[in-house]
Amino acid sequence: MYAEIIIPLALPRNYTWSIPDHLLPKVGVGGRVEVSLKNKKYAGIVKQLHRDKPEAFLPKPIEGIIDQWPIVHARQLALWAWMADYYMCSEGEVMAAALPAHFKLSSASILLFNDTYGDDFTDLDNEEYVVAEGLLIKKELRMAEIQQLLDATHVYPVVKSLIDKGVALVWEALQDTYKVRQEKYVILNPEYDAEEKLADLMNNWSKGPKQLELLLAYLHLFKTQGIVTQKELLQKSGASSAQLKGLSDKKVLFIEQRQVDRLQYLPKSIQIDFTLSEAQEKALAEVETHFAEKPVCLLHGITSSGKTLVYIKLIEAYLRQGKQILYLLPEIALTAQVIRRLQKHFGGYIAIYHSKFNQNERVEIWNKVKNGEIKAVLGARSSLLLPFKDLGLVIVDEEHDASFKQQEPAPRYHARDTAIYYAHLHSAQVLLGSATPSIESYYNALQGKYGLVTLTERFGGVRLPPISLVDTRKVVREDKGKVLLSPDLKEAINQTIERDRQVILFQNRRGYTPYQVCNSCGWIPECRNCAVTLTFHKQAHKWQCHYCGTSYPILYTCPACGGHNFTQKSFGTERVEEVLQETFPLSRVARMDLDTVRGKTAHEQLIKQFEDKRIDILVGTQMVVKGLDFEHVDLVGILDADSMLHFADFRVHERAYQLMEQVSGRAGRRTETGTVMIQVSDTKHPVLQFVQAHDYKAMYDYEIQSRQQFGYPPYSRLIRITFRHKLEPTVMEGAETFAAVLRGEFGAYMTGPAAPVVQRVRNQYLMELLIKLPRDGHMIQKSKQAIRQAEAMMHQDKRYRSLVIVPDVDPA
Repeated sequence: MYAEIIIPLALPRNYTWSIPDHLLPKVGVGGRVEVSLKNKKYAGIVKQLHRDKPEAFLPKPIEGIIDQWPIVHARQLALWAWMADYYMCSEGEVMAAALPAHFKLSSASILLFNDTYGDDFTDLDNEEYVVAEGLLIKKELRMAEIQQLLDATHVYPVVKSLIDKGVALVWEALQDTYKVRQEKYVILNPEYDAEEKLADLMNNWSKGPKQLELLLAYLHLFKTQGIVTQKELLQKSGASSAQLKGLSDKKVLFIEQRQVDRLQYLPKSIQIDFTLSEAQEKALAEVETHFAEKPVCLLHGITSSGKTLVYIKLIEAYLRQGKQILYLLPEIALTAQVIRRLQKHFGGYIAIYHSKFNQNERVEIWNKVKNGEIKAVLGARSSLLLPFKDLGLVIVDEEHDASFKQQEPAPRYHARDTAIYYAHLHSAQVLLGSATPSIESYYNALQGKYGLVTLTERFGGVRLPPISLVDTRKVVREDKGKVLLSPDLKEAINQTIERDRQVILFQNRRGYTPYQVCNSCGWIPECRNCAVTLTFHKQAHKWQCHYCGTSYPILYTCPACGGHNFTQKSFGTERVEEVLQETFPLSRVARMDLDTVRGKTAHEQLIKQFEDKRIDILVGTQMVVKGLDFEHVDLVGILDADSMLHFADFRVHERAYQLMEQVSGRAGRRTETGTVMIQVSDTKHPVLQFVQAHDYKAMYDYEIQSRQQFGYPPYSRLIRITFRHKLEPTVMEGAETFAAVLRGEFGAYMTGPAAPVVQRVRNQYLMELLIKLPRDGHMIQKSKQAIRQAEAMMHQDKRYRSLVIVPDVDPA
């Protein structure tokens, strides 16, 4: 018997290993095994078992079994295969993206001793004891050293067991490496369960008075809580660990270690305390009707129309059927607010999952989802890769959002499209929701591929906010720079604050100043590694590159001419925050961008402060305007709409409309109508007319004509191939050579190769080739095969061996 095994590497195909007879009964699809490749060991996942011996080579034997049970389901393996094929990557890369770090051991791993475990190894078996002793002495061991210690090849099961028991940690992810969390619990000796025995003990107490206090504290906690932890008991009694140990030695109380969850879950319950409006009831009924005929439905509901209430009703229905539900959101910031609403209705049925969870927490959620213990998951893009056991419904909220597309590293998948395929594997339904659907999704709905349901009125009858344009060309500025706060916007902010209402201001650039220029010679500070200008961050007092993250000290003298006179061009959220604090000194101003919400709970804390009216003015980047629901916001301001309307991308009009409409939707979501002010110089731009009229259909009709005329999606499929190399001539020659290979068959569909707007990132020069194919599955598959062959051919040439070739299917 042989096994096709996936290991977490970017290999062109999965490799085959033979199964020794003694391991045959234990090897199962979806479980991890220990294998060797090029003298390195990996924890690989068995994809399939077969009897076809490879002809070209003699397969090596599997060296050991790591898991007693599979860690992934067969449907998940099918999803990985589809993602690898569709998005032109390897199944190993998909595996690396999907699995928590603890599941991806390799021979490069270093095992560290966990000092908190202590030196009591009585619970370990012989092999575990040998490794634990070695770790206690050396504090760290490499896999090769463990192999020598055990004089055996099957080291991974032993290592896994030591990690599970908390004896060891893996160096690659110290705090991220999974180990069971244990808590010490205090238990009364069962001998004293009878009241007479306990009364006799208390009446004839001959020990110290502090120990009696400790026992009384235990009895009180046990009566009120049912279970007593050592930590709680010591806090309540004010006693020391030594005094508790004294009672333990006398066998009055016992101390017991138990495994506990890191994540606390509420009791499971279903409590729906609202009734849908007539429009929402109608929409829900239409969605259910479409689901009977089509697996995918698009819910197009204007901002604040109550789409979330429709989602909640659907979640209730699927929970009552015992099915699992996945609720996808594009931003981690959104999960903080939505989880509170869902937990109110569903309690512990709902779990949250995103990339800011540490690896220990991820493993716990992974196992609970795999076993069907967690019924509903709310999360960002990565939650799609969890091993659902019986998925019934996928909700993709804000389905239009570009954040659903993974950029780096591979797999470069789109969570919305991948969710549709994953749901298909489970025979589940998918509900796409948005106030501003993507052109592709709306086109599919109009073509009858998806069901289409519309919600055209705001919940509670609140009207959509009026939108006024502020012509920045009419605002006089002495320095002739960009207008930050126009007089009209300042006045509107002032009036809103006086009414004790809140303001949101949107500026899609973080930092203080996007770039500076020397007034004498025109020199502009640029990143040494990337062909981009440096952004000035005043609070950190540094220049920073937003592409590679490199920081630079501030220069006060121009290195080109020696001048000292610099002008700051444009503005970022940090500067907006400073100007607001100067202009409105009595108001509480806060900023939400990548620099201020780095912690796991930072999003949630900031949003909660704004909800509780502890912030008057909130300024931020896109994360402040996507789907958030604030009751007291009366004014929303877009500070620089020109930056959204003018750049080279076929989706520029669609994205600008979506962003501005989403921003405007944050205003007046309850009783007030609210106001939206857009500062812009190009007031006649057609997108602004659509935004002012809140007319998505007009924007769609305008945009779809251009897409059809120039052959862009949804009338075509795009594959963008990016070439990277540290030498500019090599990347240019390599891109042209690659294009020449494809030109014979696909030349009519190719654009480029050409340098992108940013020509160098992280010291790598870039070239791009765009292939625009008709919607023909056979031709698309044929082109992917041609691209793979061309890439293999290029890497056979020593000139281009180090040329990085990155295909991106359906680029955002």
